[in-house]
Amino acid sequence: MITTFAAALNAGLRTAMEDDAKVVLLGEDIGQLGGVFRVTDTLQKDFGGNRVIDTPLAESGIVGTAFGMALRGYRPVVEIQFDGFVYPAFDQIVSQVAKIHNRTDGKVKAPLTIRIPFGGGIGAVEHHSESPEVYFAHTAGLRVVSPSTPADAYSMIRQAISLDDPVIFFEPKRRYWDKADVDFEGEPDLPLHRARVCTRGADVTVVAYGGTVATALTAAKIAAEEGHSLEVIDLRSLSPIDVDTIAESVDKTGRLVIVHEAPVFAGLGAEIAARVTERCFYQLEAPVLRVGGYDIPYPPAKLEKHHLPDPDRILAAVDRCLAA
Repeated sequence: MITTFAAALNAGLRTAMEDDAKVVLLGEDIGQLGGVFRVTDTLQKDFGGNRVIDTPLAESGIVGTAFGMALRGYRPVVEIQFDGFVYPAFDQIVSQVAKIHNRTDGKVKAPLTIRIPFGGGIGAVEHHSESPEVYFAHTAGLRVVSPSTPADAYSMIRQAISLDDPVIFFEPKRRYWDKADVDFEGEPDLPLHRARVCTRGADVTVVAYGGTVATALTAAKIAAEEGHSLEVIDLRSLSPIDVDTIAESVDKTGRLVIVHEAPVFAGLGAEIAARVTERCFYQLEAPVLRVGGYDIPYPPAKLEKHHLPDPDRILAAVDRCLAA
């Protein structure tokens, strides 16, 4: 069935709630309104206010409450309304949620999923277009994932909710209205931690995640018209990283470009570059290159098109790789 990214998430949440009565949703305006992006639309009507809970505007309180519910056997799913609003809950996530498994020698589990719409491209105001994923990927004890397609949105949210580990679930908000075919009857075709090879190629490997995967695929189409073959990999899992899939591709192409919206400095691309250099040093034909946001606070909406990676910037990096 052809559906949007947001509708696929809604269907995934609905399926998880139907399958397990312990799955509950918490967040600001997620009930009667259905969330600012309508991801939870109609769920409160169908499952009731005890399972789809409208919370006060207090992210620390929301995550703290959900964490307590997880410890009592529930499987809460939290919606942080926008990426820039997660910081008041950062202490709860890093100091409590991420550490409970290790602190209790594995005796206590925290099956908690925290949904965070992230990234730019929607013309939003300050605090509404950030990319904080590296903070969480750096935190031991958390799984961090980001789907890029409606099909993965449907399957990955269900996989995340079913885990006994806490999962930070980053949703690229500029993809909420993208449409694609989703098999609502099928099972996930990949484990949650595996990357996906979206297109096969022989000249340069391009790794992206979240909102930049579609951008990388557009760049690959343009490159093909110019006679260059790009292998595009959707990372999907930001922690842990599926280095094996990336390394297998780089062993073949000898070149790697990494794309993300977050600033390049100390971003996830730096970790991937380091891992690939360690694994594939003798296969690399050129330096690993990164294409990302600039090292500035996210700019006003009228300037964001200059800040976000686009096909031209990706192809410029590809050309530098091929010229090396």
